[in-house]
Amino acid sequence: AFGPLNMGKTFSEARDIARKTLADVGLSGFEQRITGKLSGGEKRLVALASVLAMEPKALLLDEPTTGLDEATKARLMTILKELDKPMVVISHEYDFLAKTATSLCSMKQGRLIKDSGLHFHHHIHAHVHGDDPHKHE
Repeated sequence: AFGPLNMGKTFSEARDIARKTLADVGLSGFEQRITGKLSGGEKRLVALASVLAMEPKALLLDEPTTGLDEATKARLMTILKELDKPMVVISHEYDFLAKTATSLCSMKQGRLIKDSGLHFHHHIHAHVHGDDPHKHE
């Protein structure tokens, strides 16, 4: 509610915005949780919710998936894809970009280069099979 309060909303309006935004990112019931006791992924989603509560016209996200587990990363992808906002996402995670980006720019020798289209491709990886079930996309 900090952002909406600083934007002139009443306490009641800010509380309602905060609750709605937490619900939008799948964190209903987190209103009374202590930030320091949240997981890293939960903190990241709360931070995103605090920005979204201010209803920005656009988002600038720098490495939003760094350190997130696969489930939280998938949740973040879903949230971002559902937003009707322009955004610039800086990331080295090409699988994430392939699923969320509509255009791609890269840097070469300090200059921004716009690619004519997305040129993502998947790499084969190796891992120990173990007993943990998993799937590949």
